[in-house]
Amino acid sequence: MPCSPVTSGPDDATRDRQPVAFARRGELLARVRDFAAVRRSLGASSAGELAVLTAARLADTLPLACVAAVGQDVIRVRCGGALDEVEHVSTAVRAFFDPADERCDDAARLGWAVGSAVAAPEVDDVTLAETSEAALAQALTSGGGETVGAALVAGEDLASELDRALAEDEMELFYQPKLHVRQQVIKSAEALIRWRHPSRGLIPPADFIPLAEERRRVGPLTLWTVRRAIQDQRRLRRLGHDVRIFINISGQVLADAAFAEAVCHYIAAAPDARLGFEITETAVIRDPEGAIANLQRFAAIGITVSIDDYGAGLSSLAYLKQLPARELKIDKLFITGITSSHRDPLIVRSTIDLAHALDMEVVAEGVETHAALALLSVMGCDMVQGYVLSRPVELETLASFLAEERHHRASADTRASFTRLSATWKRA
Repeated sequence: MPCSPVTSGPDDATRDRQPVAFARRGELLARVRDFAAVRRSLGASSAGELAVLTAARLADTLPLACVAAVGQDVIRVRCGGALDEVEHVSTAVRAFFDPADERCDDAARLGWAVGSAVAAPEVDDVTLAETSEAALAQALTSGGGETVGAALVAGEDLASELDRALAEDEMELFYQPKLHVRQQVIKSAEALIRWRHPSRGLIPPADFIPLAEERRRVGPLTLWTVRRAIQDQRRLRRLGHDVRIFINISGQVLADAAFAEAVCHYIAAAPDARLGFEITETAVIRDPEGAIANLQRFAAIGITVSIDDYGAGLSSLAYLKQLPARELKIDKLFITGITSSHRDPLIVRSTIDLAHALDMEVVAEGVETHAALALLSVMGCDMVQGYVLSRPVELETLASFLAEERHHRASADTRASFTRLSATWKRA
């Protein structure tokens, strides 16, 4: 199946203005786990056309990627562009081949393994291909349905440079704003760390956070993030923008008493700081007693606790009622299909009702369309975060976004969808 050149995004002029450091290349390989059994089931003729026909359907859902059948039982997907665009393609491919996902293709029931690799600009094509093949081989032997992936930025070298990067201030924070739906104001933003390497350009967290966890460097990295977030918040406040900044906290440090003590020290030195910590329930499960004790300390000094990725893992009501959380973020897995699925809207609405009953505000993350924003508004969701508002951006760009009140553009485009969906949902 021939492929046309891969385009990097919907707006080539915009993409051309971005630094080359943002560029990433991704390759995903999907293979039927037991092709012999599929051939016996479908017949030789139908099995022989399986990859070509499945690749054609997949290509229809991925206009920004190059999809090809490279064998009777293997499909290859290649894409390029900004990291979030490559990750978007990867998510779509996983959903396409996951029989548990409502967005899956009919062929997903036949059982596919998926391996993926994402490469920085300096990684050659041969290395990228070999890594995706190795990831596929690992996926085939894993026996599960998960996608096995790898990030290529010379990991061992990066691991040795982490301490130097922190000492020389090579890290920086990007911010993705959250819109309060009813009040139509940006009340907070999530901080997302990036590494601006002197020779490799901008390195995304997927390339170095796993290394930091492996080398037990998440603590210093997170404390740096807290310090920088406080500084950036002061800069925003001087420009007239007062937003709470949320930081992701790894389970590796959540129960650490020394980490909690350091955070309390930073807040004591900056009493005007308005921070929030996003934590997952799996992070709490590592050491429930220590994690809950630290979360209570954080809440006591004014840090808002947010439960991240709710619904994606083991969402336990037992933990939910113990955590001093003021905010609950519904995982984007449910938000992506909210306007096309029958079950996702019911799950989202019941989660909103539960959170409100527990006196928590609800954030929907991964909101990409005006239709989804409108439906969430009707459901009573408090805040939304996603591409419909803004990608993660640098501090200066966030300040411009706030000054120009660009979120009103998204709100204006949503009104027609809101009116239509409001009538439909109220009849449901």
